[in-house]
Amino acid sequence: MIDGPYFVLTLLGALACGLTAGAFAAFSTFVMRGLAALPPAQGIAAMNSVNVTAVGPAFMAVFLGATGLCAVLAVVTFVLWPDEGTTELLLGCALHLVGSFGVTVAANVPRNNALAEVDPESAEGAAYWRTYVREWTAWNHVRGAASLAASACFIIALT
Repeated sequence: MIDGPYFVLTLLGALACGLTAGAFAAFSTFVMRGLAALPPAQGIAAMNSVNVTAVGPAFMAVFLGATGLCAVLAVVTFVLWPDEGTTELLLGCALHLVGSFGVTVAANVPRNNALAEVDPESAEGAAYWRTYVREWTAWNHVRGAASLAASACFIIALT
């Protein structure tokens, strides 16, 4: 059984990934739907504001904290190679690092940057907004599912 500081690290990883999954689930289930229902210029302005706010301390502490915990947990797992839970721990780390952090960097952030550059009042801006909402939300589903699965892996490793 995992114990001591390794237990605490795994528990914190499970909690941080679970919190991240919850934030992503909120966006996928109602925030993006609400923004998509607005006229494009208003939706773009609101999402750009959200994107600026998201890189503040509150969300970044959770998101980057989960990422850091997963990176540390992966290294510790490789070094200690515990008798039980190794597969679950490494799978959880990979799910979050690739499926949540990696997807954020490769898919969501570039779309956020492109959205910040469009003219919200233009026809091109309105067209991009429809594409943005569809694609960003699809990738957000991936991030949310990966974070939730990572949390579940850590919990399984603790049992």
